[in-house]
Amino acid sequence: MAAPNENAHTELPDPQEVAKTYAEVAKRASHLISEHVQRQLKKGVSAPADELGIAQAFMDMMAKLLSNPYKLAQTQMNLVWDYFSLWQHSMLRFAGMNAAPVATPERSDKRFKDEEWQEHFMFDFVKQSYLIAARHIHDTVCCVDGLDEQSQKKVNFYTRQYIDALSPSNFALTNPEVFRETVKSHGQNLIKGLNNLLRDVEDGGGQLRVKMTDTSAFELGKNVATTPGKVVFQTDMMQLLQYTPSTDKVLKRPLLIVPPWINKFYILDLREKNSYIKWCVDQGHTVFVISWVNPDERQAEKTFESYVKEGILAALDAIEQQTGEKEINAAGYCLGGTLLATTLAYLAGKKQKRIASATFFTTMTDFSDPGELGVFIDEQQVSSLEKKMFERGYLEGSEMAGTFNMLRSNDLIWSFVVNNYLMGKDPFPFDLLYWNSDSTRMPAKMHSFYLRGMYMENRLVQPGGVVIDGVPIDLGKIKVPCYFISAIEDHIAPWKSTYAGSLNFGGPVRFVLGGSGHIAGIVNPPVANKYGYWVNPAAKSPATADAWFEGAKQQPGSWWTDWQAWVSSHDGDQVDARDPAKGKLKTIEDAPGSFVKMRLDTAKAA
Repeated sequence: MAAPNENAHTELPDPQEVAKTYAEVAKRASHLISEHVQRQLKKGVSAPADELGIAQAFMDMMAKLLSNPYKLAQTQMNLVWDYFSLWQHSMLRFAGMNAAPVATPERSDKRFKDEEWQEHFMFDFVKQSYLIAARHIHDTVCCVDGLDEQSQKKVNFYTRQYIDALSPSNFALTNPEVFRETVKSHGQNLIKGLNNLLRDVEDGGGQLRVKMTDTSAFELGKNVATTPGKVVFQTDMMQLLQYTPSTDKVLKRPLLIVPPWINKFYILDLREKNSYIKWCVDQGHTVFVISWVNPDERQAEKTFESYVKEGILAALDAIEQQTGEKEINAAGYCLGGTLLATTLAYLAGKKQKRIASATFFTTMTDFSDPGELGVFIDEQQVSSLEKKMFERGYLEGSEMAGTFNMLRSNDLIWSFVVNNYLMGKDPFPFDLLYWNSDSTRMPAKMHSFYLRGMYMENRLVQPGGVVIDGVPIDLGKIKVPCYFISAIEDHIAPWKSTYAGSLNFGGPVRFVLGGSGHIAGIVNPPVANKYGYWVNPAAKSPATADAWFEGAKQQPGSWWTDWQAWVSSHDGDQVDARDPAKGKLKTIEDAPGSFVKMRLDTAKAA
């Protein structure tokens, strides 16, 4: 804790500034309370409902747990013993003696990075006490005999959310960094933090939407999504962007990038130094990118088939008209990769070779093990979600974004709670988090099919399980060379699941495993020289992901260069560079286009 003489000379805050801050807080609070009351009066009183099945899962868990009192008593004794050991450790430290800690955080845990968590007796005690309790709570509920698998997943996931929420780092008096700032500023950080909290509730239309970055610091086409190009084609589903070449010669086959429609495409074009799109242009690719529309009730009836026909197939026609090329290389990211695989199988069923090679970024085609996302997908939850979606015609992007944030709650929720509300600071401008906050809606009919057909029924890996425009989809008929890049720490598309999906393809497959997670593992330019990647030199893919990894060798640098060598080996011919302004299609507007600038209207959504 801060030394007395240090605080004695701390200047008192400006009374006028204090009064101004208090007045603003009071005004915002009064306004929000009034709006909340009006909303509740309109809604009326409704009985509480367990739409996600969380309460039922925990009730079932407690019933199973209490049926074995001996095991529960043993768990309680282990907890008491650990606390007794902590008490001994703390007394030794209080007496000035060194002692090994009873519990330590993982090296990747950023919550306890402040030195006083280790050096100060009291904060060290609080930290270890929390870690001990967290471990025992988790160990007690993680593997309850007799509990069904889906209930166990829910218990594990929501127990972790509870544990993370109760971390001492999330409270002013038990976080040394916040405590120092509170003493130093005479509590002004907490007043400013309350003001930030009220601002985020206002921006969320009455719901808390934690601000992760300074969104005013970014403008599409100015300091993000800046690679020059043109919009050369559009439907009511998407705009097709073609980028201006930076080389005199380009590979003969154009490259079409299919991003997911749950987020905007410019994750691959944040800044020039980490833009995959710009890097591909510089490597001599004629790059086209689909920029999906942000749907509303007008697209409520759009289906997964619509995204195939009015998205990728329409883009293929436009690219052929623009360049004269009948065959292209294609790359799909996450959900865009699932769509690309479906389209490849559709073309194979039609005996049409319009895509000569395909690349899949963190793409699942086998949904038998969806990882932690499976917690949110069962009949009860999907039916409840469908009811909301079909009432308005779409799923709000903020709802899906909240789900993904919960997968990494300490990094994507609680760290900002501490920074914004306890430290009273404004979030730092960060382009990746700006993109992360720029979520999009999902058409009701399409998303319903995706949840049921892919996650719940895993129909894509079943020959004929999915039918597109009368054509049965069979991944085994895909014979073109395919490149799979996944990420070892991916929480959204677990790499072992993406590997399992790659085994269903009928042609040559190169599987590469990158470092980091769903985003950083893909947006990993060679200039950064980070993470590295694994490749397995075996001619035939091993039967399991574990067997593949056992025979894999880690390579330094970025997978981008490995991919470039791979795609070039399948497309060695070169032609003169193609300027989008000189093609056969009439340019509509400059990149990044107007579709990507359609942001969610928070007030309307509320």
